[in-house]
Amino acid sequence: MKIAVLGGDGFVGWPTSLHLSDLGHEVHIIDNLSRRWIDTELGVQSLTPMDSIQERTRIWKQETGNKIHFHLIDIASDYEVFKKWLAEARPDAIIHFAEQRAAPYSMKSDRHKNYTVSNNVNATHHLLNAMVELDLDAHLVHLGTMGVYGYSTVGAAIPEGYLPVGIETMDGETVSQEILYPANPGSIYHMTKCLDQLLFQFYAKNDGLRITDLHQGIVWGTHTEQTRRHEQLINRFDYDGDYGTVLNRFLIQAAIDYPLTVHGTGGQTRAFIHIQDSVRCIELALKNPPAKGDRVKVFNQMTETHRVRDLAELISKMTGAKIAWLPNPRKEAPENDLVVRNDQFLELGLEPITLAEGLLSEVVDVAKKYAYRVDRSRVPAISAWTKEIAKEVEKDPEHPRLRSVS
Repeated sequence: MKIAVLGGDGFVGWPTSLHLSDLGHEVHIIDNLSRRWIDTELGVQSLTPMDSIQERTRIWKQETGNKIHFHLIDIASDYEVFKKWLAEARPDAIIHFAEQRAAPYSMKSDRHKNYTVSNNVNATHHLLNAMVELDLDAHLVHLGTMGVYGYSTVGAAIPEGYLPVGIETMDGETVSQEILYPANPGSIYHMTKCLDQLLFQFYAKNDGLRITDLHQGIVWGTHTEQTRRHEQLINRFDYDGDYGTVLNRFLIQAAIDYPLTVHGTGGQTRAFIHIQDSVRCIELALKNPPAKGDRVKVFNQMTETHRVRDLAELISKMTGAKIAWLPNPRKEAPENDLVVRNDQFLELGLEPITLAEGLLSEVVDVAKKYAYRVDRSRVPAISAWTKEIAKEVEKDPEHPRLRSVS
């Protein structure tokens, strides 16, 4: 297949592009390289040294003989340029990663909120609009987030996208209907993903677009089978307070003898998936597209759930790292349970990599190897969800403070 990977220079986009190219697909990366500019804005670099996208694709061709094409296009702002490319290339499938992906970054200021909404919503709508205008019957696979469901505790497993409900009619009878699981975003970033859902539902219903929406958990790890083939193919590894996911942050904190930062009680339960499983799920989704006229196909792309404090305790026991208990900059419940259905990917043959199997190698191979590149001042998570929370977190002159260390 000819596959367009929107946002293919990013954390999940790059290993996905390599994985699909390795399978023999013709891969075209569309990216505006905004994630690299955000590194410059934040004054922090990936833990792993990253070459330019041109050098990365050159090394891939050198190692495999497979060419990955790169096109510098901002799909959120350059609609006509993007539409022209789609009209000429007419890909068989499109994978949509081209969204600002960090909840803390989306909450930093009013400017960051505006940027996240403008970039994410426009990117998605420009894509859908162009596909209709061009009569492009490509399978669209979108990387969403488990965060669209929120993190409340309802005492039931979260289904894959759709919830059966009973509705009482005017006659007093109860009729059954399936609806999108009620959205409950916890940040501006998550809100944009909820808006994506509605855009997909409309365009699938109105124009017959074939869409798969992957509600993904927190991705951990760095390496995939393809990124291991050459040091210059390595994926990015974010450890900072805005872009570093909780488990990767714990790994690097342990590697540099920095206390593992647990915010609030650590009772937040999150869904996780290894980066290798993430790219494998995208492959499985591509192989199992919905038919034209079907409703949006939704998968929960995760393999296990853990409480944050349990993860910290696991890594503390493995490495001897201390645990620091910090004020929580997020506006969220201090404790929650999370039970998630992921039957579809398991039925399609996914064999998950679990933390118990893969965690230690990630510590040794990546975090410790590149620990010299860490800027310790960028490790704390300080982007606050509200002005009131920001004032509370900043009260201590040594902000961000360690409330207690154990």
